Amino acid sequence: MQNRILTTAIAIIFAANAQSFAQKAKQDSTYKKCFVGSSFFMLGNFSKTNKPDFVQLNFGYRITPKDVVSIEAKTWKYAWSLGISPFSESYDAPEEEFPGYVREIGIALAYQRFWYKGLYTAIHVMNAKQTFVDESGDKIKNGYQMFNTYRLGYHFKLFKNRFFIEPSLAITHRPIQSKMPESFAALNDKWPNYLIGEPGLHFGFNF
Repeated sequence: MQNRILTTAIAIIFAANAQSFAQKAKQDSTYKKCFVGSSFFMLGNFSKTNKPDFVQLNFGYRITPKDVVSIEAKTWKYAWSLGISPFSESYDAPEEEFPGYVREIGIALAYQRFWYKGLYTAIHVMNAKQTFVDESGDKIKNGYQMFNTYRLGYHFKLFKNRFFIEPSLAITHRPIQSKMPESFAALNDKWPNYLIGEPGLHFGFNF
């Protein structure tokens, strides 16, 4: 699903490439302190398989041109372990599907550091409430998860820095997970609590 999202959105990157490279970081009169944004992962809501019902809203503040902090509110649901790589044959495989799904609602704090032009690294730390739902649509129990993301990406400025897009690759890590229902844990515990190489594509509006 993430591959389809990136394929859909990659055309936007190439269409904006010429404008992006024309932007200058030094003495940029279009510099903006704040932004709101989200993720192109929301395009996955049009998927027929493993539809995430994903919603994300970011608000960020540029402390300096190189140091950015933001808060992210997000919610989604999933029916497969988050440790399964999107490039694996097990991704969306019927035998790996939970007997129901997990709904998460979380708030993340993020710090982004720019190193050279648009190249950046970022860390996102999210605390999320989980709701486990069975195949009949009934709630089984609540849970908690800490979901961290370590990201390497590039920031492209668009339309005189009114907008931006940020393609990236990330390592995701879930260091804390409360006890899952046994039927979910039996499938989830087969996979690691991290994922290397998760693609991302964020976008935003500067003001």
